[in-house]
Amino acid sequence: MTVPETYGLGRIEVTAIAGGKVEMVGPLTGSGYSVSGCSGGGSVSSDGSGGVGLSCSEGPAATINNAMSLKVVEILDTSAVLRIEPAG
Repeated sequence: MTVPETYGLGRIEVTAIAGGKVEMVGPLTGSGYSVSGCSGGGSVSSDGSGGVGLSCSEGPAATINNAMSLKVVEILDTSAVLRIEPAG
């Protein structure tokens, strides 16, 4: 899915839906990166090529780069409902 450039990420790709989590990757488009509030012990990592990986469960929204809110609304077997909107 494509997100606005102001969020600091390029196109986000869902790589897996398993174990009650949605795994996603995306390239960084800005010079910094931050994430907070991903429920279920979500994590973020930099892969050295300017990309990030996210692992999020259903629940409260994560805030990415203080600009984007990403919420896993529902996980259904091999599909998921995500809500992305401006933070705040």
